[in-house]
Amino acid sequence: MEDAALAPAGEPTRCIALVDDDRNILTTLSIALQAEGYATRVYSDGEAALKALLENPPDLAIFDIKMPRMDGMELLRRLRAHSELPVIFLTSKDEEQDEEAGLAMGADDYIAKPFSQRLLLARIRAILRRAAPEREPSSETDAPPTSDGQIIQRGRLRMDPSRHRVTWDGRPVSLTVTEFLILEALAQRPGVIKSRNQLMDAAYPDDVFVDDRTVDSHIKRLRRKFRAADAEFGAIETLYGAGYSFSDG
Repeated sequence: MEDAALAPAGEPTRCIALVDDDRNILTTLSIALQAEGYATRVYSDGEAALKALLENPPDLAIFDIKMPRMDGMELLRRLRAHSELPVIFLTSKDEEQDEEAGLAMGADDYIAKPFSQRLLLARIRAILRRAAPEREPSSETDAPPTSDGQIIQRGRLRMDPSRHRVTWDGRPVSLTVTEFLILEALAQRPGVIKSRNQLMDAAYPDDVFVDDRTVDSHIKRLRRKFRAADAEFGAIETLYGAGYSFSDG
């Protein structure tokens, strides 16, 4: 169940949920996040966390992978069946396979323990900065793009950055914040090869270091999501040793 709902004085702009069975980590992270102006909700149980995240979504969630009853992987799997809430995984340095599996399942990022609070805060800011449009109420009718972003139309792909909406042949494709940013970087210049470093810069601003395999995992998940809408999807091309490109042909 939820252990606490903590908030600094005044009305915070963003809320972050922490899910970890280590109460020391929950306390330490809550104090650090509140000092930065965030509200925090903490959970030591994955099952209770899932119910709360779906009923009252925060702006971002941070999951530990190793937890009893329901671990972070299962929590993310169940969450992704209903929500694209931004998620950061906390992992141990020897859990490389868990990192890759978590990204493949739809985590936006991961951070290895022991981690720097400064690094974690930088990752949180990077994700939240572009997650905001996703919070806007949806409409059955597409309105003109706002000043926040121009609609991108590339062949059968349509992206509305201001509303975090993506369609392929008119069919909606639900993307996480990081997936959206990587696809946007590719679609902005069809046919142009983007290196992994360029895609990481697009998805993770503020000079945040991210491993190469993070981009590869997100590309794999992007392809899987679009192939669910169109089994013949092949617009994201791999150029081995160079990077990726988007073809609108």
